[in-house]
Amino acid sequence: MSKLTNPGFVTQLLSNHGIRLRKKWGQNFLVDENVLAKIVSAADIKHNDHVLEIGPGIGALTRELALRAIKVTALEIDERLIPVLEETLAEYKNITIINQDAMAVDFVGLLENMPVKLVANMPYNVATPLFYRWLKEHRQLFAVLVCMLQKEVAQRIVAQPGSKEYGTLSVVCQYAAKVEMLFTVPRTVFFPRPEISSAVVRLRPDMAAQYDVGNEAVFFRVVEAVFSQRRKTALNTLHSVFKLSKAELNDLGIKAGLDLSRRGETLSVAEFARLSYFLYNKAIKL
Repeated sequence: MSKLTNPGFVTQLLSNHGIRLRKKWGQNFLVDENVLAKIVSAADIKHNDHVLEIGPGIGALTRELALRAIKVTALEIDERLIPVLEETLAEYKNITIINQDAMAVDFVGLLENMPVKLVANMPYNVATPLFYRWLKEHRQLFAVLVCMLQKEVAQRIVAQPGSKEYGTLSVVCQYAAKVEMLFTVPRTVFFPRPEISSAVVRLRPDMAAQYDVGNEAVFFRVVEAVFSQRRKTALNTLHSVFKLSKAELNDLGIKAGLDLSRRGETLSVAEFARLSYFLYNKAIKL
């Protein structure tokens, strides 16, 4: 067993550095080598890959990534953990540790517009906004994303129309990438033990658009509008957002082959795409 997956060693390491973990940053470190191996395997890392990690913690996953990739860039928000990482990863010269909040990072500048493999035990409080940002704005930067997330968030990513989990995150992720739920992770493999279960997802961003949406800004606006009032019909939701009459919207729905009296939460990604395409070609005002 690596020292970094030994709870006793982790406790002593943090104590040596005078660190008490902060719940607000979701600091629960993975201490199971089998789960670490499964995460790394899911990313299929080759020797010439550049890997980006969010929230390296004390470096257990970082170490495994560095053994396989040519370069690992790790973003850590907690400045107190930087000297810990410098200690635990001292022998690896292909790791760059950056003390920065991932929510504030210029990913295009950081990655020099070159695709990376993102592998991370994601801090749960920033996972959803980061996924929105990566998939809506920066898909060209990621060859694959393999992330451990709160189980409920993972279920939302892969959810199907009509389910209670299905929402904006589901549609954005499934529009922009091929998504898979790989496996669930029990609370017992973390230190300290969190109150929630986790799951690992894999997303492969699709640069050749799966759907013709006309205009992505329109598509994302349609999706967000519909799920902002998910109990209403698509017709009523769209009427409240876009400057079109209900008659115009009904006519547009007929052309798109959609019954807009349905609740928006029942629309598939393909149906959202068709709706967006016809709205865009109606020359709506953004």
